[in-house]
Amino acid sequence: MTDESATVPLILDLDTGIDDSLALLYLLASPEAEILTVASTAGNVPAPQVAANNLAWLDLCGRPDIEVTLGAPGPLTDPLRTTEDTHGPQGIGYAELPASTRQVSRRSSAQAWVEVARSRPGEVTGLVTGPLTNLALALRMEPELPHLLRRLVVMGGAFNHPGNTTPESEWNISVDPEAAHEVFAAFSAAPADRLPIVCPLDITETIEMRPEHLHLLALAAGSTPAEPVTEDDPAGTRSVTSNPVIRALTDAVRFYLEFHREHDQGFLAHMHDPFAAALALDPSLATLRPATVDVELTGTLTRGCTVADWRGMWGRPPNAEVAVATDPAAFFRLLVDRVGTHAGTHWR
Repeated sequence: MTDESATVPLILDLDTGIDDSLALLYLLASPEAEILTVASTAGNVPAPQVAANNLAWLDLCGRPDIEVTLGAPGPLTDPLRTTEDTHGPQGIGYAELPASTRQVSRRSSAQAWVEVARSRPGEVTGLVTGPLTNLALALRMEPELPHLLRRLVVMGGAFNHPGNTTPESEWNISVDPEAAHEVFAAFSAAPADRLPIVCPLDITETIEMRPEHLHLLALAAGSTPAEPVTEDDPAGTRSVTSNPVIRALTDAVRFYLEFHREHDQGFLAHMHDPFAAALALDPSLATLRPATVDVELTGTLTRGCTVADWRGMWGRPPNAEVAVATDPAAFFRLLVDRVGTHAGTHWR
């Protein structure tokens, strides 16, 4: 496990998003996480709504000091596709957060990537839980980013696993395949000990949040009542628990539980992004396997598909470490302890 006395400086790039929201809460509750800036990527909802969500969560959690930047309005080449059916009209399910009175930063998300990385060379970890558009644009501004960053962690892709957008492609990559292709190509130049960590659906769909986890979070926070969320509740039931962060999180996740149930996956929610956030702080939480990763751009049936060469058949060295196994129960114990305890202490 990571030594919690060792700070991990972070650039976050989110398309917030229900699971992005919990990833942000996890990092805010983690003592070793030093969040330097939060970029807002068009993905689950349009970029201005993503930025509004980021500002609102940071305000609710008492962190108005953290910069939020606005990213590109859409992918490098394709029209923007969003997923309000999955994440709700504002991207945060049934949660209703007070609108922030703050404004986004004057610098763009791409500028923030470059300037923050330059300011602390070799120290900063970048975490992307949405499409890779902003990072691709930043790489065009500063091709040395693979050497300037300490590490890059990406939630995206599917390898030996079905896609969740097309039969073969995962959402974040499929929204902007050109950006993902540029990022993986650029990070082929990263030092061998700094290869990006990729968290694909293969592993993140084992991170199944269930109603009992929400109950445990409320208990850990001392929030009352510690409501049991059940499948028998009327759709759209709102939380009345006392802690404002636990209440908003419960309302957000309930929407996600209902979405997964409607798509015959059970009354659960795949928490892709919080797991990627945890790996950004502690890569030892997963088994990592080196691979050369690329993205299909032209396939009629496979555009946006991530392909991993595990055996060196392309004759190119690995450009990523892919998370292939973890202990989901251990991760959820960590998440409940961090987010629940912090909510009870700091977010009341």
